[in-house]
Amino acid sequence: MISIKSEREIELMKEACKIAAQTQALVEKNIKPGISTYDLDKMAEEFIKSQGGIPAQKGYPSGVSEIPDFPSTLCISINDEVIHGIPNKKTIIQDGDIVSVDLVVLKNGFHGDCARTYLVGTVSEEAKRLVEVTKQAFFEGIKMAKDGNRVGDISCAIEEYVNKFGYSVVREFQGHGIGRQMHEEPGIPNYGKKGKGVRLEKGMTIAVEPMVIQKKPDILELEDGWTIVTEDGSLAAHYENTILITEKEAKVLTII
Repeated sequence: MISIKSEREIELMKEACKIAAQTQALVEKNIKPGISTYDLDKMAEEFIKSQGGIPAQKGYPSGVSEIPDFPSTLCISINDEVIHGIPNKKTIIQDGDIVSVDLVVLKNGFHGDCARTYLVGTVSEEAKRLVEVTKQAFFEGIKMAKDGNRVGDISCAIEEYVNKFGYSVVREFQGHGIGRQMHEEPGIPNYGKKGKGVRLEKGMTIAVEPMVIQKKPDILELEDGWTIVTEDGSLAAHYENTILITEKEAKVLTII
């Protein structure tokens, strides 16, 4: 069921989105060669809690009995890791890495979700281009995110933009509605056809999140049951924001 938010609900949701954006700003300020993903995670968790928020990804159920629930505040995915990387003390960020950080904050009963891919130190020109294309794909997509359009209009715009550069979009994972639940209807794929899919309505809140791979779109899941990597070892990038559908252009809630 698709949830249309009232003005009051949107105002409450904005608080979670603001904390999510502020947490990304904190990560961006502190991410550097030599820092562990564990230290970034703890820093983010402390900040979210200090603002009255809850790290919503921590404890998120895997849905599989033999796989533990997600143990961390942040998903931190490095280089060929696409999404859902688990922070730990042994993983030290290196000069030249591209690092995707995905986080969700819960406050006032509503969620705010955003992801960024950071360039650490001296990064190759190809890696820079991948990260920039992934970010711009988001903005190309939300040009179509307005009342009366369809989900496929967003999806098609993202895919067409990414493909122009010879990159691939991930097909097994997608954006989603968001609100009282972290994942709500509708799903927002990063590929599709114009004019297809659910019709967008004023008051819908959705998370649009291009996940882009440098080469082939094939992915693998690691033994931890969470981390997704590119099958051929090529680089991947991720960019996401929570947005509000309005009568005109979409409003991005997780950029400050």
